[in-house]
Amino acid sequence: MGQSGGPRSGAIGGQSSRCIALIGPYSSGKTTLLEAILARSGGVTRAGTIADKTTVGDGNSEARAHGMSVSLNLADVSFLDDSFTFIDCPGSIEFQYEGALALTACDAAVVVCEPDAKRVPALQLILKRLEDRGIPHLLFLNKIDASEIPVRELIPILQPASKKPLVLRQIPIWENGVATGFIDLASERAYVYRTQAPSEIIEIPTSINERLDEARFHMLEQLADYDDELMEQLLSDVVPERDKVFDDLASDLRKGLICPVLLGSAQNGNGIVRLLKALRHEVPSVEETARRLKVENAASSAYVFKTVQTTHGGKLTLARVLTGEIADGTTVVGASGADERIAGVFAVRGEEPGKRGPAKAGDTVAFGRLEAIKSGETISADKGGIVQIAGPQNSEPVFGIGLGLKDRKDEVKLTAALGKLMEEDPSLRVEINADSHQMLLLGQGEMHLRVASERLQSKYGVAVERQARLIPYKETIRKGVEVRGRHKKQSGGHGQFGDVVLDIQPLPRGGGFQFGEKITGGVVPRQFIPSVEIGVKEYLRHGPLGFSVVDVSVTLMDGSYHSVDSSDMAFRQAGRIGMSEGMPKCSPVLLEPIMAVEITVPSEATARINAIISQRRGQILGFDAREGWEGWDAVQAQIPAVEMDNLIVDLRSATAGVGTYTATFDHLAELTGRLADQVLAAHKQAAE
Repeated sequence: MGQSGGPRSGAIGGQSSRCIALIGPYSSGKTTLLEAILARSGGVTRAGTIADKTTVGDGNSEARAHGMSVSLNLADVSFLDDSFTFIDCPGSIEFQYEGALALTACDAAVVVCEPDAKRVPALQLILKRLEDRGIPHLLFLNKIDASEIPVRELIPILQPASKKPLVLRQIPIWENGVATGFIDLASERAYVYRTQAPSEIIEIPTSINERLDEARFHMLEQLADYDDELMEQLLSDVVPERDKVFDDLASDLRKGLICPVLLGSAQNGNGIVRLLKALRHEVPSVEETARRLKVENAASSAYVFKTVQTTHGGKLTLARVLTGEIADGTTVVGASGADERIAGVFAVRGEEPGKRGPAKAGDTVAFGRLEAIKSGETISADKGGIVQIAGPQNSEPVFGIGLGLKDRKDEVKLTAALGKLMEEDPSLRVEINADSHQMLLLGQGEMHLRVASERLQSKYGVAVERQARLIPYKETIRKGVEVRGRHKKQSGGHGQFGDVVLDIQPLPRGGGFQFGEKITGGVVPRQFIPSVEIGVKEYLRHGPLGFSVVDVSVTLMDGSYHSVDSSDMAFRQAGRIGMSEGMPKCSPVLLEPIMAVEITVPSEATARINAIISQRRGQILGFDAREGWEGWDAVQAQIPAVEMDNLIVDLRSATAGVGTYTATFDHLAELTGRLADQVLAAHKQAAE
């Protein structure tokens, strides 16, 4: 029942450290659970609270200001001479990419969940990702003391969220509607909770014997699905030995066949020791994790899951060592193949890194000054490096804001600060809109970008202003015209003369821009024709409505020149003049960008989503069952780009925080009437 793999020198108790992720939906109690684990293992003398802002995790100013985890929290603990690193991952979907990276090299995950049927979609989102990536996990049913649903009814409600059987390990003992303790179904022992203290063994209440027999037999039936010997024992009414039951629980968890369920209350410190014992005996070792990640044969390897820019110590690279040993001064190779020399090995707890000795397989540490190494890379001291471990796919942005500077002198600082910010958080993205030249900060939601903006000021001293995103409207024409453009200027000496006749015609939507010429007899010399095209293109940057013009063809039909006064500049100007006189006569019309959108939501919310799409002038194209997601739909629609702002806010509000979407530009569509008038008035006002 102990962890597999040989002893490792330097680790607590002679064993390699386990790395466990604490994940779960927002507000499920992960940070509070970490505090309870630290208190129970002696890592802190007293558990901190989020309300008092005294937790080891969430120590940065943004987390404390918003009362929620916005980045990973790490803590090393020792329990019964075994060492663990716990990584508390943000629960908000807006910050989940950090947790997804960290999960890659963890031995197992503890999924913290409330006894609330409304959280099933959020739970499914997390369990699906764990299942797809083959990461062993168990469920800690938190706040059991506040549950209004009996556990025997709750497990079937939660089961649709998991493709793996939810195997209940404990049943609560209730007194007057209050959970006062639990019975462990594997050991058949009863415990009574003690607030902020270990539970005490008691005699199993006789009133619960029938429920105990029923629950234990169901657990054994679930385990027997993967063990023929156990199945034979059950069919023969042979009571299996307890060691056999524990072995099956450990084996099935490590193989990812089941998801065990434990009960407790992190707030009261209940169920913590049982959880720690399950982790100690049943989760995989680092050797098994290295095999899962296919790096077991590497002499040394570590997976990088987070980059931190410190105020005084420079860049820290957080990583889990999977094989071998990596020490201060070791030269390592990352994805680029370039050599990097480690400048310091650090232990990390909350916001406090501390110098330590060499990192051995199993240790989760921070390496100093690995400037070229990025989150998601695998590093190794092996010559030539190793095959990179496949990490999670980054999510596409679903929310964006324009970035402006409060002080123009910070322009250079902003570029450097954004680079560091994106290195710390790869789910952020910066783009410059080609039409509006506006700088955009893109991410996973309103809070995600708010925290990023706050960090720019608090960490890098760059104060930014959030701006509304500018929509890249275009314009086109509905009819054609033939027009003359003449540029004649006499100012002493050589003058300027250019004369052109242009045929301006609309093109089908998506036709872009075409320029041609039908000059005969040399009325416009060949060397000046490219200059005419340049002048035409210059005008099309800002058409009669003030926007870039698309889907137009211009043909140079005729013209004249002067042997002395004609020049490239004169014909360029003639082309501009011809366009400026002709385009207003071509019935210009505004075009707005339309996005192709796929929205993924639980099926029960699909009707609400359809209403949201309609309210945003969207067109629903259809919907299908989301592939690989039981109980989810994928809705296809087309929505004007201007209506996309805050779409993610409405989706998450309608789906308990789990709805999302992807969007790509699809086409341009005419915009007329009151909405077009509003756009033109706003554009004119902004230009004044």
